[in-house]
Amino acid sequence: MRFQLVAIILVPWSGRLGIKWKDRMSEAKKNGSYYRETALDHLDALYGFAMVLAADQTQAEDLLQETYLRAFGACELLMPDSNLKAWLFVIMRNTWLNHVRHERSGPEFVEMDEQAGPVEGWSENSVEDPLRLLLRKAERERVRDAIARLRQPYREVVVLRDLEGFTYQQIASIIGCPPGTVMSRLARGREKLRHLLERKMAAMSKATTSKKL
Repeated sequence: MRFQLVAIILVPWSGRLGIKWKDRMSEAKKNGSYYRETALDHLDALYGFAMVLAADQTQAEDLLQETYLRAFGACELLMPDSNLKAWLFVIMRNTWLNHVRHERSGPEFVEMDEQAGPVEGWSENSVEDPLRLLLRKAERERVRDAIARLRQPYREVVVLRDLEGFTYQQIASIIGCPPGTVMSRLARGREKLRHLLERKMAAMSKATTSKKL
């Protein structure tokens, strides 16, 4: 009699659990499909970060490909409100660390756990002076060249904050350190970047003066 009573109680519950499990699986598949499509929107940003890490075009392309392969295989694990961009950056950095550690001392793997700056407006109706656009592009290239000369701990936080617009907390999750360390590295990185740009501008000014003489 007790067994029959337990069975009567459990069968409806197991049925309901089965329905909930199926609903969750269906929702996970939908989320996974959405994230796989949306992930490609961050292709350029991830390639830029891959170049920051690898400093080599071929290695950066391989790192980008491996990041997407890992991400596509785990997209269904993401919750609907997950920060996809930050998650992709975490995967890329951990993948790179695994690669570096493997090369230095044999296999040692980092778990691929899940873990904004201002945006300038732009209108199709706006018209800007082509010379101004050219100068702005040249300035961006000088800044990127200077960033590339920073040591990696400073380079990655400058890129993540000033180019990609991540918050201090998001950067801390991506690189695996306290927010205070992020702020300290960013301050030092920006200071070093300012000195590099000042030296670059001074050298350009000196070269221009020499040509005039």
